[in-house]
Amino acid sequence: MKLKNRPKNKNIRNQLSISIVLVVVGVVLLIFILNSTLLGFIYLYYKQKVMIDSFNTLNSASESGDLYTEDYYYTFEALTSKESLSTIVISSDGTVCLASQNDYDMIKSQMYMILFGNDEENPFINYDGEDFSISRLSDNRNGQEYLILWGTLEDGNFIMMRTTIASLTESARVTNRFLLIVGVVGIIISIFVARLLSLYLTKPLNELTSISEKMTQLDFNAKYVPKNPGNEIDTLGIHMNELSESLENAIGDLKQANLELQHDIEIRDKNEEMRKEFLSNVSHELKTPIAVIQGYAEGLAEGVIEDKESQQYYCEVIVDEAKRMNTMVKQLLNLNQIEYGHDNVNMEHIMLKDLVKGVVAANQILATQSEVNLVLEDFKDVSVWADEFFAEQVLTNYITNGIHYSKYEKQVRVKVVDQGKDVRVCVFNSGDPISEESIGRIWEKFYKVDKARTRTYGGSGIGLSVVKAVMESFHKECGVTNYKNGVEFWFELDK
Repeated sequence: MKLKNRPKNKNIRNQLSISIVLVVVGVVLLIFILNSTLLGFIYLYYKQKVMIDSFNTLNSASESGDLYTEDYYYTFEALTSKESLSTIVISSDGTVCLASQNDYDMIKSQMYMILFGNDEENPFINYDGEDFSISRLSDNRNGQEYLILWGTLEDGNFIMMRTTIASLTESARVTNRFLLIVGVVGIIISIFVARLLSLYLTKPLNELTSISEKMTQLDFNAKYVPKNPGNEIDTLGIHMNELSESLENAIGDLKQANLELQHDIEIRDKNEEMRKEFLSNVSHELKTPIAVIQGYAEGLAEGVIEDKESQQYYCEVIVDEAKRMNTMVKQLLNLNQIEYGHDNVNMEHIMLKDLVKGVVAANQILATQSEVNLVLEDFKDVSVWADEFFAEQVLTNYITNGIHYSKYEKQVRVKVVDQGKDVRVCVFNSGDPISEESIGRIWEKFYKVDKARTRTYGGSGIGLSVVKAVMESFHKECGVTNYKNGVEFWFELDK
């Protein structure tokens, strides 16, 4: 379903802009709240920690006896001035032992008030330690508020530290006013930044949306071009490109499957025609030898031939025709088993020279009887992948065909050519080339180039069909090449 008239407020660009502005506003409000509620506590905690650390430093110096030395005075001054601490150390008799400023009468008065004042006058104690306490005291004379640490050092002397506490209310008010100005400016800037950022971030998303819309219309030509490889949007774009290619391939495969289905239907119809033609051919091929056998057998049975020599001839004809029928039936059964996968091919490494020499030797008698010179060209032995039985059958069919069709020089040559990854076994016979009309059909069942000659030597027209079926089961090629003085059949085997 195609989406139309999408609400503007649902646009991811607007949502992203509003989200960024809301985050900025929320952060500013949070800072306002934290500044108003926690600033005072954090400020006092920091001042109190500074005073405790300074007391521990001076206490350690008094324990070691370095506090009142001239060399340590510079350290004392640096410590008190850095942290803005007014510090005084008084002995038990009231003598000032160490002070950070000359005007220390007010500090002494504040110490005496803390030590000897009434409960109503005692200041609020913030921290009460083992050797010291920290109090918060307001001075009505100058309207200032102080944080005062008072206690006893390890050497028995009294110590007092004082630091001014700024007005927390005033500080918070000034800070909040500053934050308000900064916050307003930040919100205005965030609106522009959010808009620009949303435009930048949503641009590739809009591009992906456009591509996906084209994909719904089965247009797979548009592709996303990654801008920043590695981020999520570009990764999504790459995946959409892969999805587009996968869908395009899937649709292509569906179309191809549809074509193949139509092709299979055509093949089925063609196979039906071939089946009928096959039955017709088989019937025709068997009819002749059966008729011959029947005629000669009836002649013998009726005693038409009386002399033994003629009877012997009749018997030989019957035997030859029976052998021809037997050979044709065996070849048909063998071909059927190979084509339909009932005869499993046993692929193994075999030595090619032994196989070729064996087949050539087995056909030397036939070649001699036919006055054909059968020659095997020497070659370097190599191991090949093949089913030895079927490979012998292929080579035998080639050689016997070559012997029967050999003319002129009456020569059949067998050679092996190493092609690197595989080898090609070639059988050449001198004679007439195969016509262009016949060269594409010689692998068909029962097809005969020279029917009279085939009949003469007892061929059935099935041998080359067996060769083709065997090589297809090997998943290797076979073929034929015409020359001016003859024909060369070949087949290939993997090393």
